[in-house]
Amino acid sequence: MKHLLKISFLFIIIFSPAANAQMQTETDTISGNTYTISMDKKVSDLLAEYQENCTETGTKPNINVPGRNLSKAELCQQNPKIMGYKIQIAVVNNNDEARDLGLEFRKKFPNMKVEIDASLRPNYRIMAGSYFTKESASGDLKKVKEFFKSAIPVQYRVFCVEAK
Repeated sequence: MKHLLKISFLFIIIFSPAANAQMQTETDTISGNTYTISMDKKVSDLLAEYQENCTETGTKPNINVPGRNLSKAELCQQNPKIMGYKIQIAVVNNNDEARDLGLEFRKKFPNMKVEIDASLRPNYRIMAGSYFTKESASGDLKKVKEFFKSAIPVQYRVFCVEAK
């Protein structure tokens, strides 16, 4: 009997605050979605009072959306480094081999910039050129494939002003 009284007393203590809770339907002020929550009447009243006194004190962000397509110079000014494409000449596992391959590439294609990427150590990627799209890389890729059969276009970070 004592245990039954203790259990019922604990049950009343634990679940009595839930009895005072009420279902509240609110509307999200940002997205406009409605949602239902269960809260105490006091919390609901405080929330309503807070929302009534709430005024917008911050300034709206100034977002400039031009009504025209931006030029390459304007794009590059806003984002100097973008995701574009480079031609991956080869992947080797030796730094000396990567440098030798880079020098060989420079001799055959002196007008294209070569970069050795060591972020995949122990492998080194030899990358050439900078392009906005795969299509813009395709012309140079055909020329490069004549000498380096494993060359492929890969998505990579490029400096906007260098990209074709």
